[in-house]
Amino acid sequence: MALTDTAVKKAKPGDKPYKMADEKGLYLLVNQAGKYWRMDYRFLGKRKTLALGVYSDVSLARARQKRDDARAMLADGTDPGEQRKETKRANQAAQANSFEAVAREWHAMKLKRKWTQSTADKTMAQLEAYVFPEMGHLPIASVKASQLLAMLRKVENRGIAYTAVRLREVCGQIFRYGVATGRAEDNPAAHLLGALHKPEVNHRPAITDRRGFGAFLRDLREATGYDAVTRHAAYFALLTFVRAQEFRYAKWEEIDWQAKEWKVPAKRMKTGKALPAHTVPLSQQALALLTELKNLTGHSPYLFPKVKGYGDAEVISENTVGKMLNKMGYQGRQCVHGFRASARSILSEQGWSREAMERQLDHKETDSTVAAYARSEHLPERRNMMQAWADTCDALETGAEIILLPRTA
Repeated sequence: MALTDTAVKKAKPGDKPYKMADEKGLYLLVNQAGKYWRMDYRFLGKRKTLALGVYSDVSLARARQKRDDARAMLADGTDPGEQRKETKRANQAAQANSFEAVAREWHAMKLKRKWTQSTADKTMAQLEAYVFPEMGHLPIASVKASQLLAMLRKVENRGIAYTAVRLREVCGQIFRYGVATGRAEDNPAAHLLGALHKPEVNHRPAITDRRGFGAFLRDLREATGYDAVTRHAAYFALLTFVRAQEFRYAKWEEIDWQAKEWKVPAKRMKTGKALPAHTVPLSQQALALLTELKNLTGHSPYLFPKVKGYGDAEVISENTVGKMLNKMGYQGRQCVHGFRASARSILSEQGWSREAMERQLDHKETDSTVAAYARSEHLPERRNMMQAWADTCDALETGAEIILLPRTA
């Protein structure tokens, strides 16, 4: 007799597993763990069993439908058990080749070979926030330009057009990686050139005229009520004009007091991990600042640890110095990254070579061969330039007039 819903519902486990037969090979297997739908069938002379689900997730009616579907496959000469395994393998392969899976693999490769941790974290945060929810589950080979554009339009409509442009570039790199690894045939991001509004570049606020920068330096010297470590961090960033991620994680072991240099590990530099460490010549003023700082934070491996808690990555935040400048009244006029523009503008007036300034700023060299040797070039001039920059800051702070003298080779 065929099973009924009532009989299935009332079935209780016994001392041993037992079967309750329905029709056409379908039965309910009852044991201590639960109730399971099964179907016995023969294919090419071999007896096989197909699992059809767990009661009550799968009702009696649904179990019968699954049985009938399996019997239809058998009628067409297909083994339903093998078909299920093939479908599972295909789904697993699709998941392994999904856009998100390939993107995470690409991301890990970039972090290992080139990126700094901060760049990697920022990129992954954008992918997880905007890209993966829309198309991360799709096989990378199936993503169309129209789908990619629809996702980017949503980002653009949030008022963050720059992020949309950046994500198009990032997705383009992911698709190219997918093509290179044999999991995609095309880069749909390449078809979207010009499809997005390219926002105007907003340069970081920086004071680039000598008189205005001198006034800023006087305000900085007279600013009170700020943590000593934060003030030292501001002056150190000013005297070295490096990026925030470079000075925030600076360690005492990186300071060469005898050579009067700070060796910034390549992994913390924006231009990549494959190059040598970036040498920052230290002026007399910078060395004096570090001597004072040593009494404050010498107990920590970092130059600028948090006020509370000293451990791995326990350094001041990227906003610490910026907040101090804002409270001083310089919001929108001068930021920490803007020290780089201030230094470059004022130093360029003094006749220092473009090459020396670009090397000191660690700007990316477009020629890969040149880039491999770039950080060791112009070091003697850079030493003189960094001392001249510190002296210039002292002069501007006191209001002295700087007379520019012609420079010779």
